[in-house]
Amino acid sequence: MQKLSDNLKFKYTWRNYQQKFLDGFQEHIKDGHLHVIAPPGSGKTILGLEILKRIGKPTLVLSPTLTIRNQWRSRLLEFFTVNGNFDNYSLDIKSPELITFSTYQSLFALSKSFGENSKEQLLAYIKKHQIETLVLDEAHHLKNEWWHCLFHLKAIEGLTVVSLTATPPYDSTATEIHRYFSLCGAIDDEIAVPDLIKNGDLCPHQDFIYFSKPEEAQIKYIVNYRERILNFTNNLLANTDLQEKLITQDFYVNPKKSLDYIYQYPTFFSSIIIYLNSCGFALNEMNLKILGFANNDVTFPSFNYEWSEILLQHLLVDQREKFISFEDVLMPLEKDLKRIGVLENKRVNFIGDEVLYRNLSNSPSKLESIFKIVNHTDLSLQEGARTVILTDFIRKEFLNLEGDDTKLINKLGVVPILKYILAKQPNNASLAVLTGSLVIVNENALSHLKELLAIAQLVVKPLEGSAGYMFIQVPDALKNKIAESVTQLFKEGIIKTLIGTKAFLGEGWDAPCINTLILASYVGSFVSSNQMRGRAIRVDADNPNKTGAIWHLACLDPTAIDGGKDMEKLQQRFEAFNGVSIRDEAYISNGIDRLVLPLNWSETSDLSAINEDMLSRAQQKSVFTERWNEAIANGNVLVRELNIPFSEAQSFARQKQLNALNAGKYVILEVVLGVSLFIPEFLIKNFGAVLNKGIVQVIYLFCAALIFGFGPKTFKALKIYFLFGNQYKKTKKIGKALLHYLLHEKTSNFESKNAKIFAEQNLKGTFSIYLKEASQHDCNVFISLLEEVIAPIDNPRYLLVNGNFIKRRLGIRNYYVVPKDIGKNKIEALRFKGYWNKHVDGSKILFTRTLKGRKELLKARFSHLKYQFEEVSKKTITWK
Repeated sequence: MQKLSDNLKFKYTWRNYQQKFLDGFQEHIKDGHLHVIAPPGSGKTILGLEILKRIGKPTLVLSPTLTIRNQWRSRLLEFFTVNGNFDNYSLDIKSPELITFSTYQSLFALSKSFGENSKEQLLAYIKKHQIETLVLDEAHHLKNEWWHCLFHLKAIEGLTVVSLTATPPYDSTATEIHRYFSLCGAIDDEIAVPDLIKNGDLCPHQDFIYFSKPEEAQIKYIVNYRERILNFTNNLLANTDLQEKLITQDFYVNPKKSLDYIYQYPTFFSSIIIYLNSCGFALNEMNLKILGFANNDVTFPSFNYEWSEILLQHLLVDQREKFISFEDVLMPLEKDLKRIGVLENKRVNFIGDEVLYRNLSNSPSKLESIFKIVNHTDLSLQEGARTVILTDFIRKEFLNLEGDDTKLINKLGVVPILKYILAKQPNNASLAVLTGSLVIVNENALSHLKELLAIAQLVVKPLEGSAGYMFIQVPDALKNKIAESVTQLFKEGIIKTLIGTKAFLGEGWDAPCINTLILASYVGSFVSSNQMRGRAIRVDADNPNKTGAIWHLACLDPTAIDGGKDMEKLQQRFEAFNGVSIRDEAYISNGIDRLVLPLNWSETSDLSAINEDMLSRAQQKSVFTERWNEAIANGNVLVRELNIPFSEAQSFARQKQLNALNAGKYVILEVVLGVSLFIPEFLIKNFGAVLNKGIVQVIYLFCAALIFGFGPKTFKALKIYFLFGNQYKKTKKIGKALLHYLLHEKTSNFESKNAKIFAEQNLKGTFSIYLKEASQHDCNVFISLLEEVIAPIDNPRYLLVNGNFIKRRLGIRNYYVVPKDIGKNKIEALRFKGYWNKHVDGSKILFTRTLKGRKELLKARFSHLKYQFEEVSKKTITWK
């Protein structure tokens, strides 16, 4: 058998960031997994070939499409073959060679062809052909049925799994994410976009958002929807029949006899108590004790939409049969919820139904946004404009629309976008449509298209209502050729604005000349967004000074402070990629914060000012390059960090003179200042009493005034202080305990011997924790575990519980989670506790799967509702 290392050799010089990755290759591959994130333009396929060559074993390379499969073969022959004499490869999984290029579909089909015992026969087949390396290209494409085959293969002892992707599916369900990382392993390394820009392999670029408000009819629908939910919630709080049913339940009247049930459904039990408290009921003291509180010690959350969902989901869906005696009360509730659209597919959802937000995402108001961006780009770049608009649907029903009445264009799609722009600019001759089933060009471009196709005649017909535009009937035999030719006309500038579907142009299609991309797509997924952006940020050999502007569209929900679901989808999208900040200090990070947007959209009335600012900044192409260069110079590696938000009532800006002092210390300071002012004032006012009544009585009077005046604040300060301590310093201590555990226990393949913890706190109060001198893999492991420790308590096996004498007297305990991977067994949990006690505090370990543990877990979860951060911590990626 031929040796890969003898027959394959990379013919050129590795780029700096590629060489940096390859230098760490041997460390990454130790555990039999190699998981690499490589953005478009980084040479992912070539790196993959070098990896399989270095491993040097018979390899099966799996790709999502035949096109990408063929790219692997062409890159192998073009970049690696010595004298062009390597032929020990195959494109047929049924006839494997030393390297076999295939698709996920083909592997699945092969597995199905074995019939019964397909798992065993597939494993036997792979072993028979001695395949020992599996390369998964763009594994985020995997469909449910394809996973089974791959997990079967992972059972082969000694199999090395190499995973290459541009974007892991972080926004999938928890189950899908777990499955993905179980298959691919933790991320070992990531080729950073800043490195690609620095090296000239990607162009400087900037993301922008154009905001719009819903149409009047949509606003009325949203407001009416919210009012119906509000009325339902008010009626629920006044529902005496439901309240009487609940307060007579055994688990509420005699909670000690129903501990198993309460601890099995602690959130439901909490929702009942919060509901009854909001209804004005004096709560059963025993119920509060089960939650871990005395009568005078508890401050309940309000009965908001989230608690309503928990209560009703349990009563109406999850445990309906247990509450059969409630049917006379539950039936009317169920009808009301279905009528207003809150109960669908066996799920209670007060935040909003999917139809409401799909209406927003496809709002006709976005058509005006698109027109404004296209018009502004044409005026700014003139003949240099190369704009692509990607959307979800074609909407052929609008093909015959005539006239310039834009109110008739009430849906977002390829044809509506074309019609809307032409209604506003009937003389615009530089538009075109390119999809898998529809091609439309202006008659000015038609002769050029025929010339490129070398065809005298094309079957065309005029596009009704759009003078000068022709609809081309595309024969299957010419589909690819026409797509290539339209792309060429776009490159030459005969077509300046190209409208298409993300399915056809979003992935695989390439036109480096794009300098403006408008994402008019409902899809907010990491994978689709990153692939679509990849079209616009590639360098253009014909335009070395190219910069890219990527436009996102948001239709804001005027009734929501956070802007609504459309804005939420956009925030998800921005988590998928890194970019440079739009103003002030130049830094590179993922997430939407770098665009510096308003925090409260319900109070933001002037969207036009924000949009005008975005359009103005989109013109400043040279600034893109300057900001990238400045930000790149400020760092050298992408750092994964955990951001913990500041959430005290006082703004951090007002407290920044106190540096990292927490709320407890702030109140103590108030007390000290208050007492220092109180003493001289008291003595002046009571000087006569000292002479008349004697010093002893005045001292008693002074002490009483001090206690009544400052006692409550002092108690509050002590309680907050002992509950939280200094969160900034304490989180650093927790990080230190975790790092020492990882360095010394060798349980997570943590290899960064020189790793050090760094923490920073900005002027807004948010602080971040991260590692330096650590690999990407080890940074990922550390941050994921740290997030788990301080995240809201759900259902861990082990808790760390701290309760010293003073805290017990104040009725306070601190609870932290032992991460799942560490708490798999008691031995590891106790080892982690040793590091915790050394660096954090003297906590005890608690196993939550006993009755006592369940009781304590319930207290911990309820304590979190009262005292922990209002906003949860968030993992971010920053260039430092």
